Amino acid sequence: MFETIRREAVYLWYYFDIQFRQIFWYWVLGMVLGSAVSVFLKDRIHGTFRKLGEKRLGVFGIAIASALGIASPLCMYGTIPIAASFSKSGIKDDWLAAFMMSSILLNPQLIIYSAALGQTALVMRIISCFLCGIVAGLLVRIFYRNKGFFNFAGFDEPKSRDTDPQILLRFLKNLGRNIKATGLYFLIGIILSALFQRYVPQNVMTDLFGGNEAWGVLMAATIGVPLYACGGGTIPLLQAWLMAGMSMGSAAAFMLTGPSTKITNLGAVKIVLGMKRFLLYIAYVMIFSFTMGLLVNLMV
Repeated sequence: MFETIRREAVYLWYYFDIQFRQIFWYWVLGMVLGSAVSVFLKDRIHGTFRKLGEKRLGVFGIAIASALGIASPLCMYGTIPIAASFSKSGIKDDWLAAFMMSSILLNPQLIIYSAALGQTALVMRIISCFLCGIVAGLLVRIFYRNKGFFNFAGFDEPKSRDTDPQILLRFLKNLGRNIKATGLYFLIGIILSALFQRYVPQNVMTDLFGGNEAWGVLMAATIGVPLYACGGGTIPLLQAWLMAGMSMGSAAAFMLTGPSTKITNLGAVKIVLGMKRFLLYIAYVMIFSFTMGLLVNLMV
């Protein structure tokens, strides 16, 4: 009995150690970049968006808003108050929809994490998140052109926590908060990945998520809803799943539904949408994720 436990512990440590060394430096770089953007570039990014709102860019502005949403380092609870501020300054709901949608899905920190999945997965994730923001903005523009889509009543612009007069200390404090917020999820993700690699046969993933079957994409989009907790925590799992036979389209679907239906994000989104538009949001996320997953499988 003891020998069996010892042997299993050795196997699990082996998988954990490999996964940790493969992903750890991507996590570190993500922390550093995320904090750098938050401390040194966040105000400039948001200021650029405000200035663009004063120009008549039309539909083209939706694409810019989606790109700026990806560049913004804020989580959804930080994005909504700043979006409320943007709305008060006159930025239209279609631009805000694009900005908020892409901001939910991706940020500079998560881009670095995703590089651990390989170049194809990284490019696919950036493009799919960018397009998801654009399509969301276009739909709001088409169907809610003459009526409001968001309700930002009661939201004030968030106070910055990066206020230390010493710039290095400001950066280090932000980095510390980043590590505290994501470190546990990162370790849990690697532990789950080690357990998966040890105890789940490879053919299970191939049968469930492999190939170019619509079923695999649908399943990946569906499990992204309950399983996603933190971007850094899911990267080890996705890396193991892709190695075990998960198709790139299934991975794309998972990476779209996961962050957009994370419990904390859903709670924030429901506040500003109301029940009817919230259900439309859920339907949009699922349909777009499924469609994008199919398209990725056709192209890759």
